[in-house]
Amino acid sequence: MYFFSMPVNAKTEFDIDAPPAVIMEILMDVEALPDWSGPHKKAEIVDEHEDGSPKTVKLELQAVGMTDHQLLNYTWTENTCTWDLIEADQLSHQHGQYTVTAKGKGSHIAFELEVDLKIKLPGLIVKQAQKTALNTAQKGLKEEAKRRLA
Repeated sequence: MYFFSMPVNAKTEFDIDAPPAVIMEILMDVEALPDWSGPHKKAEIVDEHEDGSPKTVKLELQAVGMTDHQLLNYTWTENTCTWDLIEADQLSHQHGQYTVTAKGKGSHIAFELEVDLKIKLPGLIVKQAQKTALNTAQKGLKEEAKRRLA
């Protein structure tokens, strides 16, 4: 059995039948993450940027049988949502980004996630967590966009 404590990188790209403004609105509504992202159990905005967008966010997540409490720093542009780990129980590093671009009447989304665990886990569990992150990023976001446009 292989155990990993090295960084895990996950990337995916997909299209959603919703304009970029709707996708960015969903991403900016971080307190609603538990509504469309299964692993997210709680999300709370601790601090905001001057424009009112989320800056510091507390999250509680459950994945591969573990609960993690995270404090993240968010940065925003017109078409990106980026977050970096400040502190967590289970992670030593996390960097994530959604990049949203117009594609016809919809959006093209590029999702990237880098995670470094504090503890060693079996390779199979790390791969399962990676797959869950990618599926949530795609399926959850698509379903939430569809719900908001209904």
